[in-house]
Amino acid sequence: MIEPVVVMLGRGRVPVDTPLLRADDLGVLRGDGVFETMHVRGGRPWLLDEHLARMVNSAARLELPLPERSVLRELAETALRGWPADQEGALRLVCTRGPEWGGPATVFATLAPIRDATRLARAQGLTVATATLGFPVAVREGAPWLLGGVKALSYAVNMACQRWAAQQGLDDVLWVSTDGYALEAPTSTLCWLRDETLSTVPADQTGVLPGTTARWLLDHAADLGCRATEQLVQPEELTAADGVWLVSSVRGVAAVRELDGVALKPSPLTADLQRLAGHPI
Repeated sequence: MIEPVVVMLGRGRVPVDTPLLRADDLGVLRGDGVFETMHVRGGRPWLLDEHLARMVNSAARLELPLPERSVLRELAETALRGWPADQEGALRLVCTRGPEWGGPATVFATLAPIRDATRLARAQGLTVATATLGFPVAVREGAPWLLGGVKALSYAVNMACQRWAAQQGLDDVLWVSTDGYALEAPTSTLCWLRDETLSTVPADQTGVLPGTTARWLLDHAADLGCRATEQLVQPEELTAADGVWLVSSVRGVAAVRELDGVALKPSPLTADLQRLAGHPI
């Protein structure tokens, strides 16, 4: 069994049960901070530069002091040292605003093996229900305080949605706007195929988090003989699509096999997308 790894900026690798946060750390008290999680394969984090760029953008939106990218890369390298090349992992970089009464930001990395449930979702697909996010599709575009497109630590709503899905016997949730458009899932990006076009939801119009893996897939869609675009979609349109997927860095490409109780037809493109993303099945 591979043990998780913890690395603290300024302290290096520490035992996994080492206390890292003060009781007044704003990351704990307010969810005031940012993070990124990357898939590790072959002993390396996939799309590291893209994740760091998104982390920098998130921190800027929160006016949060973030170490230089070179420092974050070094933190990741320290965590990865000695990690088996044949072992999948999830590498998380975290930066909080630090103590409530003043002090430096809290910065650390964790590295842990992939859970069996993650691999199962890739192999078997997901049952999903739609759930309202509570506001219209375009509201976050003109309301920067809603932090559209920011990967902040405040994931309480995201986790509550996934617990609700589990209580219903489902695997995940697809958020929809009050005016009826599909947005994203609590921890993944929506992609779908229709008429040989691979699509995702436009982040600039909706405030969804721009997915790094989804971006990779769309940028390389031509390798699969597909066009690529970003567009709005309503959930009922997805039931007629040629494939629907929830895509994330660690879980990879997971096919949606049921949406709101409606069985979706399997897509022959699923295996190709999974190979393109490079996640083992």
